[in-house]
Amino acid sequence: MGTIQTNVTGDTGEDLALVQAAREGDIGAFEQLLKRYDRNVFRIANHITQNREDAEDVVQDAFLKAYQKLDQFQGNSKFYTWLVRIAVNEALMKLRKRKASKTVSIDEDVETDDGFVPREVTDWSPNPEQLYKQAELSDILEKTIQGLPSGFRTVFVLRDVEGLSTEETADALGLSIPAVKSRLLRARLQLRERLSRHFKKKKSNGDNAQ
Repeated sequence: MGTIQTNVTGDTGEDLALVQAAREGDIGAFEQLLKRYDRNVFRIANHITQNREDAEDVVQDAFLKAYQKLDQFQGNSKFYTWLVRIAVNEALMKLRKRKASKTVSIDEDVETDDGFVPREVTDWSPNPEQLYKQAELSDILEKTIQGLPSGFRTVFVLRDVEGLSTEETADALGLSIPAVKSRLLRARLQLRERLSRHFKKKKSNGDNAQ
């Protein structure tokens, strides 16, 4: 299974220039970084917390913490990778706090508001039937990914959904490269198996209905 989609935009040189400007007090420069990456960070947080409100809190907390710690960014990695590391930590902290008050199964399929179909889908998919099928597939894929165990899901989202490299994913999560590769492989295999089961069940139900 290859990369689903890559959403990160922007040039590393541009990011570094904006970071430097923000360090010197240019709030507008940091706002540009926020606009560039807030949707990506939200998607990652939403996948981890499986809760839209918590994900929105994570985005705010992550960007606030990033702004406060700009002086600690050394430029050894991409700014986005550094930001993702902060966001993942914030999301996991939010998840731990929530689990302390309520037990939530990480294997439970959770329906979320944010899917893989971009808001601009109508621009390139004028056929209503095709649009419906695409939305249906995206919903199935989204819920299947949400059903993956937390550790596998986070690696899969960063690597295959957000398009980070193996090295960047390892850096963001504080894992070794072999650990990332292992979790990614197992996530892909589980995802393929779950999707296969879903479509076999759907086909069987369709045949029985005839």
